[in-house]
Amino acid sequence: MTTDLGLGEPQVLTIAADQDVVRVRQLVRTLAVATKLSLVDQTKLVTAASELARNTLVYGGGGGAEVTVIDGGRRKGIRIVFSDDGPGIADLDLALTDGYTTGGGLGLGLSGARRLVDEFDIDTAAGQGTRITVTKWAR
Repeated sequence: MTTDLGLGEPQVLTIAADQDVVRVRQLVRTLAVATKLSLVDQTKLVTAASELARNTLVYGGGGGAEVTVIDGGRRKGIRIVFSDDGPGIADLDLALTDGYTTGGGLGLGLSGARRLVDEFDIDTAAGQGTRITVTKWAR
């Protein structure tokens, strides 16, 4: 893994197995440090990325993550796009409800991941897969 920011150049990772979730976490952590996110913001972003990568694997049947260092003018940030061709989310409002889980685990869920980042966008439909874009800005 490189600490070269590669501003604007997405780093694409395939998510097909548990070790790929770990690779996403590692890349996001490396870029968060290089982008000078605070330790708290690094932890928030890595936690959200881990949750969303795991969701991509478990519920989407695998997919990908594109991690990009972005420049917003006065500050830099990290944008991550998670995508899969899985079944999609039939009831998005329910899935975004605090405490909602389909896995019976202690996962953050989508609502938890949304709270940990500065920008959160989701595009999904039943039978059409899911695309989630998150951004965390350096303070």
